[in-house]
Amino acid sequence: MLELCEISKTYKNKSALNCVSLSLDNGIYGLLGPNGAGKSTLMNIITGNLKPDGGTVKWNGESQQSMGAAYRSLLGYAPQQQGMYDTFTGRRFLSYMAALKGIEKKDILKEIERVLSYVNMTEAADRLIGTYSGGMKQRILIAQAVLGNPKLIVLDEPTAGLDPKERVRIRERIAALAGEKIILVSTHVVSDIESIAKEIILIQSGGIIAHAAVEELCRKYQASHLEEVYMKLFGEEESHVSVDSL
Repeated sequence: MLELCEISKTYKNKSALNCVSLSLDNGIYGLLGPNGAGKSTLMNIITGNLKPDGGTVKWNGESQQSMGAAYRSLLGYAPQQQGMYDTFTGRRFLSYMAALKGIEKKDILKEIERVLSYVNMTEAADRLIGTYSGGMKQRILIAQAVLGNPKLIVLDEPTAGLDPKERVRIRERIAALAGEKIILVSTHVVSDIESIAKEIILIQSGGIIAHAAVEELCRKYQASHLEEVYMKLFGEEESHVSVDSL
Protein backbone atom coordinates (compact mmCIF):
# COMPACT_ATOMS: atom_id res chain seq x y z
CA MET A 1 0.00 0.00 0.00
CA LEU A 2 1.13 3.53 -0.84
CA GLU A 3 0.17 6.19 1.67
CA LEU A 4 0.55 9.95 1.39
CA CYS A 5 0.18 11.53 4.79
CA GLU A 6 -0.53 15.28 4.81
CA ILE A 7 1.92 16.10 2.03
CA SER A 8 2.64 19.82 1.56
CA LYS A 9 4.95 21.70 -0.80
CA THR A 10 5.42 25.43 -1.36
CA TYR A 11 7.31 27.28 -4.09
CA LYS A 12 8.12 30.96 -3.50
CA ASN A 13 5.12 31.47 -1.21
CA LYS A 14 2.84 29.62 -3.64
CA SER A 15 1.30 26.43 -2.23
CA ALA A 16 1.67 23.61 -4.76
CA LEU A 17 0.30 20.92 -2.43
CA ASN A 18 -1.66 21.55 0.75
CA CYS A 19 -1.90 18.63 3.23
CA VAL A 20 -2.64 15.99 0.59
CA SER A 21 -3.49 12.56 2.00
CA LEU A 22 -4.17 9.44 -0.07
CA SER A 23 -4.13 5.69 0.41
CA LEU A 24 -3.69 3.53 -2.69
CA ASP A 25 -3.67 -0.25 -2.92
CA ASN A 26 -3.20 -2.43 -5.99
CA GLY A 27 -4.85 -1.13 -9.14
CA ILE A 28 -4.73 1.64 -11.74
CA TYR A 29 -5.41 5.24 -10.70
CA GLY A 30 -5.90 8.22 -12.98
CA LEU A 31 -4.55 11.58 -11.77
CA LEU A 32 -6.44 14.40 -13.44
CA GLY A 33 -6.40 18.15 -13.05
CA PRO A 34 -5.68 21.39 -14.92
CA ASN A 35 -2.22 22.82 -15.48
CA GLY A 36 -0.78 24.10 -12.22
CA ALA A 37 -3.02 21.90 -10.07
CA GLY A 38 -0.07 20.11 -8.41
CA LYS A 39 0.07 16.86 -10.41
CA SER A 40 3.76 17.07 -11.31
CA THR A 41 4.73 18.08 -7.79
CA LEU A 42 2.78 15.15 -6.38
CA MET A 43 4.39 12.66 -8.78
CA ASN A 44 7.87 13.99 -8.09
CA ILE A 45 7.33 13.57 -4.35
CA ILE A 46 6.00 10.02 -4.79
CA THR A 47 9.02 9.10 -6.93
CA GLY A 48 11.47 10.66 -4.48
CA ASN A 49 12.68 13.30 -6.94
CA LEU A 50 11.38 16.05 -4.67
CA LYS A 51 11.16 16.35 -0.92
CA PRO A 52 7.92 17.61 0.61
CA ASP A 53 7.99 20.52 3.04
CA GLY A 54 5.70 18.54 5.30
CA GLY A 55 4.15 15.09 5.52
CA THR A 56 5.34 11.58 4.76
CA VAL A 57 5.21 9.07 1.91
CA LYS A 58 4.88 5.49 3.16
CA TRP A 59 5.08 2.07 1.52
CA ASN A 60 3.38 -0.68 3.54
CA GLY A 61 3.69 1.49 6.62
CA GLU A 62 7.39 2.30 6.25
CA SER A 63 8.50 5.81 5.30
CA GLN A 64 10.00 6.45 1.89
CA GLN A 65 12.96 8.18 3.51
CA SER A 66 13.87 5.31 5.83
CA MET A 67 13.54 2.74 3.03
CA GLY A 68 16.07 4.50 0.78
CA ALA A 69 17.28 2.22 -2.02
CA ALA A 70 14.64 -0.38 -1.17
CA TYR A 71 11.92 2.12 -2.10
CA ARG A 72 13.64 3.03 -5.36
CA SER A 73 13.93 -0.66 -6.27
CA LEU A 74 10.16 -1.13 -6.21
CA LEU A 75 9.51 1.99 -8.29
CA GLY A 76 9.10 2.44 -12.05
CA TYR A 77 8.75 5.99 -13.38
CA ALA A 78 8.16 7.30 -16.89
CA PRO A 79 8.42 11.10 -16.99
CA GLN A 80 7.52 13.12 -20.02
CA GLN A 81 10.39 13.11 -22.52
CA GLN A 82 13.35 14.09 -20.35
CA GLY A 83 16.83 12.72 -19.81
CA MET A 84 17.00 10.83 -23.08
CA TYR A 85 20.39 9.91 -24.54
CA ASP A 86 20.23 10.66 -28.26
CA THR A 87 23.55 8.90 -28.97
CA PHE A 88 22.35 5.66 -27.32
CA THR A 89 20.35 3.04 -29.15
CA GLY A 90 17.07 2.11 -27.52
CA ARG A 91 18.55 -1.21 -26.46
CA ARG A 92 21.64 0.41 -24.91
CA PHE A 93 19.47 2.92 -23.03
CA LEU A 94 17.40 0.08 -21.56
CA SER A 95 20.57 -1.81 -20.63
CA TYR A 96 21.88 1.27 -18.86
CA MET A 97 18.59 1.76 -16.98
CA ALA A 98 18.49 -1.92 -16.04
CA ALA A 99 21.96 -1.61 -14.50
CA LEU A 100 20.89 1.49 -12.56
CA LYS A 101 17.90 -0.44 -11.24
CA GLY A 102 20.18 -3.21 -10.01
CA ILE A 103 18.72 -5.94 -12.22
CA GLU A 104 21.03 -8.96 -12.19
CA LYS A 105 23.27 -9.23 -15.26
CA LYS A 106 21.99 -12.71 -16.12
CA ASP A 107 18.43 -11.35 -16.36
CA ILE A 108 19.05 -8.10 -18.24
CA LEU A 109 18.89 -9.34 -21.84
CA LYS A 110 15.67 -11.29 -21.29
CA GLU A 111 14.11 -8.38 -19.43
CA ILE A 112 15.01 -5.92 -22.19
CA GLU A 113 13.40 -8.14 -24.82
CA ARG A 114 10.29 -8.41 -22.66
CA VAL A 115 9.81 -4.65 -22.29
CA LEU A 116 10.66 -3.93 -25.93
CA SER A 117 7.91 -6.31 -26.99
CA TYR A 118 5.60 -4.75 -24.42
CA VAL A 119 5.85 -1.33 -26.12
CA ASN A 120 6.16 -2.65 -29.70
CA MET A 121 9.74 -1.35 -30.15
CA THR A 122 11.71 -4.54 -30.88
CA GLU A 123 12.39 -3.67 -34.53
CA ALA A 124 13.62 -0.14 -33.69
CA ALA A 125 15.67 -1.16 -30.63
CA ASP A 126 19.06 -0.84 -32.38
CA ARG A 127 18.43 2.61 -33.84
CA LEU A 128 19.77 5.75 -32.18
CA ILE A 129 17.27 7.44 -29.88
CA GLY A 130 18.09 10.70 -31.66
CA THR A 131 16.37 9.31 -34.78
CA TYR A 132 13.18 8.36 -32.91
CA SER A 133 9.91 10.20 -33.26
CA GLY A 134 8.34 11.70 -30.15
CA GLY A 135 6.02 8.74 -29.85
CA MET A 136 8.89 6.24 -30.08
CA LYS A 137 10.78 8.08 -27.34
CA GLN A 138 7.66 7.92 -25.21
CA ARG A 139 7.42 4.16 -25.69
CA ILE A 140 11.07 3.66 -24.68
CA LEU A 141 10.44 5.70 -21.53
CA ILE A 142 7.49 3.46 -20.70
CA ALA A 143 9.65 0.39 -21.39
CA GLN A 144 12.30 1.51 -18.89
CA ALA A 145 9.60 2.21 -16.31
CA VAL A 146 8.46 -1.42 -16.33
CA LEU A 147 11.96 -2.92 -16.27
CA GLY A 148 12.39 -5.22 -13.31
CA ASN A 149 8.68 -5.73 -12.68
CA PRO A 150 8.25 -2.84 -10.18
CA LYS A 151 5.42 -2.83 -7.63
CA LEU A 152 4.75 0.93 -7.97
CA ILE A 153 4.58 2.48 -11.45
CA VAL A 154 4.14 6.22 -12.07
CA LEU A 155 3.41 7.32 -15.65
CA ASP A 156 3.36 11.00 -16.64
CA GLU A 157 1.35 11.50 -19.84
CA PRO A 158 2.27 8.01 -21.14
CA THR A 159 0.42 8.37 -24.45
CA ALA A 160 1.73 11.84 -25.35
CA GLY A 161 2.87 11.90 -28.98
CA LEU A 162 1.43 8.50 -29.85
CA ASP A 163 -0.87 7.89 -32.79
CA PRO A 164 -4.37 6.54 -32.02
CA LYS A 165 -3.40 2.91 -32.70
CA GLU A 166 -0.41 3.06 -30.34
CA ARG A 167 -2.45 4.90 -27.70
CA VAL A 168 -4.88 2.00 -27.65
CA ARG A 169 -2.01 -0.50 -27.47
CA ILE A 170 -0.35 1.29 -24.54
CA ARG A 171 -3.69 1.61 -22.75
CA GLU A 172 -4.24 -2.13 -23.13
CA ARG A 173 -0.73 -2.91 -21.89
CA ILE A 174 -1.16 -0.64 -18.84
CA ALA A 175 -4.40 -2.46 -18.08
CA ALA A 176 -2.60 -5.80 -18.39
CA LEU A 177 -0.07 -4.70 -15.74
CA ALA A 178 -2.75 -4.28 -13.10
CA GLY A 179 -3.11 -6.86 -10.37
CA GLU A 180 -0.28 -6.94 -7.88
CA LYS A 181 0.85 -3.39 -8.65
CA ILE A 182 -0.10 0.21 -7.95
CA ILE A 183 -0.12 2.21 -11.19
CA LEU A 184 -0.60 5.99 -11.12
CA VAL A 185 -1.24 7.62 -14.50
CA SER A 186 -1.27 11.40 -14.95
CA THR A 187 -2.88 12.43 -18.22
CA HIS A 188 -4.88 15.10 -20.01
CA VAL A 189 -6.35 12.48 -22.36
CA VAL A 190 -9.30 11.46 -20.23
CA SER A 191 -10.39 8.69 -22.59
CA ASP A 192 -7.03 6.95 -22.10
CA ILE A 193 -7.75 6.31 -18.43
CA GLU A 194 -11.55 6.20 -18.14
CA SER A 195 -11.98 2.56 -19.15
CA ILE A 196 -9.03 1.09 -17.22
CA ALA A 197 -8.83 3.03 -13.95
CA LYS A 198 -9.94 1.54 -10.67
CA GLU A 199 -10.35 5.08 -9.34
CA ILE A 200 -9.82 8.66 -10.47
CA ILE A 201 -8.03 11.26 -8.34
CA LEU A 202 -9.06 14.83 -9.16
CA ILE A 203 -6.67 17.55 -8.03
CA GLN A 204 -7.16 21.30 -8.05
CA SER A 205 -5.09 24.13 -6.52
CA GLY A 206 -2.89 21.73 -4.60
CA GLY A 207 -5.68 19.70 -3.02
CA ILE A 208 -7.61 16.51 -3.76
CA ILE A 209 -11.20 17.49 -4.55
CA ALA A 210 -12.47 14.00 -5.40
CA HIS A 211 -11.22 10.41 -5.33
CA ALA A 212 -13.62 7.74 -6.54
CA ALA A 213 -14.51 5.26 -9.25
CA VAL A 214 -15.60 6.66 -12.63
CA GLU A 215 -19.21 5.59 -12.12
CA GLU A 216 -19.41 7.28 -8.74
CA LEU A 217 -17.94 10.52 -10.10
CA CYS A 218 -20.40 10.53 -13.00
CA ARG A 219 -23.30 10.11 -10.56
CA LYS A 220 -22.01 12.80 -8.23
CA TYR A 221 -21.53 15.38 -10.97
CA GLN A 222 -24.53 14.27 -13.07
CA ALA A 223 -22.40 13.43 -16.08
CA SER A 224 -22.62 10.70 -18.71
CA HIS A 225 -18.85 10.15 -18.91
CA LEU A 226 -15.61 11.18 -17.23
CA GLU A 227 -14.68 13.87 -19.74
CA GLU A 228 -17.93 15.64 -18.93
CA VAL A 229 -17.03 15.50 -15.22
CA TYR A 230 -13.61 16.93 -16.06
CA MET A 231 -15.04 19.79 -18.10
CA LYS A 232 -17.59 20.65 -15.43
CA LEU A 233 -14.85 20.93 -12.84
CA PHE A 234 -11.97 22.34 -14.85
CA GLY A 235 -13.29 23.60 -18.18
CA GLU A 236 -12.67 27.28 -17.54
CA GLU A 237 -9.30 26.66 -15.88
CA GLU A 238 -7.98 24.70 -18.85
CA SER A 239 -7.80 27.92 -20.86
CA HIS A 240 -5.33 29.36 -18.34
CA VAL A 241 -1.98 28.11 -17.06
CA SER A 242 -1.83 29.09 -13.41
CA VAL A 243 1.71 28.40 -12.19
CA ASP A 244 4.44 26.91 -14.38
CA SER A 245 2.70 23.51 -14.45
CA LEU A 246 3.51 22.70 -10.84
